[in-house]
Amino acid sequence: MRIGELAGQAGVSVRALRYYEEQQLLASSRTPSGQRVYPDSAVERVRFIQRLYAAGLSSKAMLEILPCVHTGDVTPQLLGRLTTERDRIDRQIAELTDTRDRLDGVIASAIAYRDGKGCEAQKSAS
Repeated sequence: MRIGELAGQAGVSVRALRYYEEQQLLASSRTPSGQRVYPDSAVERVRFIQRLYAAGLSSKAMLEILPCVHTGDVTPQLLGRLTTERDRIDRQIAELTDTRDRLDGVIASAIAYRDGKGCEAQKSAS
């Protein structure tokens, strides 16, 4: 598939795909006229790259990690790196979950107040 098709299917910009290639995270072949061509598997790879970026990994870290995702070959050093990244992501998830739970509490209080239940609860507590 061509670069525009990949961008559309993966939900990223053409510019992002070019950047991923510059960072050696994504590879393409070229047609005789020089246009980039990607395999169908590139859609899932780009989506995975996007998820890794969203999780806070740098392109340098991804460059180390991506090959082992496909081969399963992991050195002890890389295993340590993967474990560190996983633990960081777990902490991030816990913090986001706590933030979401706090927002849920604020939303529930606002709805109760809006529906008059908050005022009744305040009166009965007095």
